[in-house]
Amino acid sequence: MTFRIDPVTLEVIRNALIAAAEEISLVVMRSARSPLLREAGDHSSVITDADGFLIAQGRDVPMHMGVMSFTVREFLRLVPKKRLAPGDVWFLNIPAIGGNHLPDVKAIRPVFIGGDLAAFAVSLAHWADIGGAVPGSYVAGATDAWQEGLRIPPLRVFTAAGADEEKLGIILANVRGAPERRGDILAQVAATRAAELRLQEIARQHGTGLLRAAMAAIHDRAEAQMRAAIVAIPDGDYEGEDFLDDDAGGGGPLAIRVRVRIAGATARFDFSGCDDAARGPVNTTPFITAASVFYVMKALFGPEIQPSGGCYRPFEIITRPGSVLDPGPDKPVVGGNHETSQRIADAVFRAFAGVVPERVTAGGPTTSGLILFGGRRADGVWTTLYETHGGGEGARADRDGAPVIRVHMSNVMNTPAEVIEAEYPLMIEAQALRRGSGGAGRHRGGDGLHRVYRILCEDMSVTSMFERRVIPPYGLDGGKPGACFRVEVRPREGDAYDLPGKANIRLGPGDRVIVESCGGGGYGPPAGAEIKQESTNQRSELA
Repeated sequence: MTFRIDPVTLEVIRNALIAAAEEISLVVMRSARSPLLREAGDHSSVITDADGFLIAQGRDVPMHMGVMSFTVREFLRLVPKKRLAPGDVWFLNIPAIGGNHLPDVKAIRPVFIGGDLAAFAVSLAHWADIGGAVPGSYVAGATDAWQEGLRIPPLRVFTAAGADEEKLGIILANVRGAPERRGDILAQVAATRAAELRLQEIARQHGTGLLRAAMAAIHDRAEAQMRAAIVAIPDGDYEGEDFLDDDAGGGGPLAIRVRVRIAGATARFDFSGCDDAARGPVNTTPFITAASVFYVMKALFGPEIQPSGGCYRPFEIITRPGSVLDPGPDKPVVGGNHETSQRIADAVFRAFAGVVPERVTAGGPTTSGLILFGGRRADGVWTTLYETHGGGEGARADRDGAPVIRVHMSNVMNTPAEVIEAEYPLMIEAQALRRGSGGAGRHRGGDGLHRVYRILCEDMSVTSMFERRVIPPYGLDGGKPGACFRVEVRPREGDAYDLPGKANIRLGPGDRVIVESCGGGGYGPPAGAEIKQESTNQRSELA
C-alpha cells in the first residue's frame, strides 16, 4: 500500500522526530553520572530509519552526528535484523564499524512498532575512561589501536529482561571509575527508551504507514534541496589544504589536502593527496572524513536542510588507503577524532573561500584544546576530568570573531569551575580572556582563554591532545593569524616548561597547569597595514 503525505503532516512528523532525537540528549544530560556528559555535554543523539539511514538528530556535536550517519548501517552488516528484538540495547565503539574513536561509545536500540522493526534510537556518549595505558584513555605515544583501551564489538548488553550483568561486568572491569561508567551506561539506555516511546506515540497518532512515508519523504526532499544548493555553486575544481602540527610520533606537520569537483548537482571530495598515516594517534577514519564534509557543506550551502541520509546522497568522498584519513584498523586514532576532523573541515572551508567569501571565517579554535586530568580524591574515588578549551573565533568579512568559543566539528561546553573543584582534586586559580590573542585585521579575531589549574592530590596523570600549538589559526584576505595555543606547566619545584601538544605526564600537589587557548585569525588587512602599503606605493611612484 502506497501512502501519500501532505506537506503539513510531513512537517508535523518531521518536527516530532527531531524532538524525539533531542530528548535522547536531554535525558543523558539530566541522568548521567559523569560531569563530562551532564555538564560539558560531550554526547550526541540520532534516530535512523529501519535501514540505518539518519532521519533526525539532536543539536549536539557535528563530528558525532556525521559519524552516526553510518553507525547503524555498518552495525547491520554484522548483526542482521532477524537477531534484533524489542528491548535490546547494543553497545559498540570499534572505529571500523561506523565509528570514530574508542571513548565515544554508541548505544543502539532497535525500535519495534506493531511487531515490525521501524527505526533505531542511538545515543553516543564520550566515556571519561575506556581503559588503556593512562587515565582518560588518551595515550599520546600509542602506535597501535590496542593501546588505546577497551574495544567493544557489537554487544547486546540489555534485553527486555534487563541488563546482562556478565557482559556489563566485563566492560566495567576494564575501565576506570566503574560506578560512574555504570551510571553513564544506564543514562544511555534510559535515553534511547525515551525515544522509543516517542516514536511509538508518533506511530499511534499518524499510523505506521504514514510514519514510514514521512521518513522516505524527508530523505527525498533533503536530497533535492542539497542538489539545488550544489547547482548554485559554479562548476569547477577547488583545492584546499591545512596542516596538523605533527604526527604525534616525532615527525613534522602532516598535510590534509582536498580537491573538490562541482559538476552540476554533484560534489566530489578527493582526499587522495593527504599525507600517509601518522605513527601516533592523530589518524582518523573515513567516517570522520565524511562527517567533516557533511558539516561544511551544510554550514556553507544548506543550513536549513534537514540532516538525513538523503541530504548526503549527492556527495562522493574519496580517501586513500594508508593515508592519515584512511589508515586501516590497526592504527591509533584517539586524537584524530577531534583534531584531524577539524583539519579536514578547515581544508574544505579554504577550498570554498573564494566562492562564498562572505560566509567563511578565518581560522579559529579548530582543536579540542584537550587537557585531561586523572587522579584520586581524598576519599580514594578515582576521577577523570576531560576538559576541552574553547578559543577565539576567526573573524568574518562583516564582523570580529567571538572570544572563547568552540567552532565547527566541536559543540561542547566548559565544565564550570565550581563543578571541577567539587568533583576533582583540582583548584581553578584563574580564568580570564587571553587579551590580545586574536589576529589583527579589518575585523579582528576573537581572544582565547587563560585558565590556571592547581593540583591537589599526590599523583595526577595529565594528558594533552591539542593542535594550533605550532601552526596558528590563519587569517583571511590579508588578516593576521591568531596566537598559537599554549600550555605551560609550573612545578612546585623546578623550572616551568611548555607542554607538547600530545603528551602524558604526572604531576603532584601544588603543581600548576596554565592553559592559554589560541586566538582567532583576522579578516582583511589591518588599518595600519593599509596605510603602510599606501606609503610604500607613494614612495615607489616618487622613485
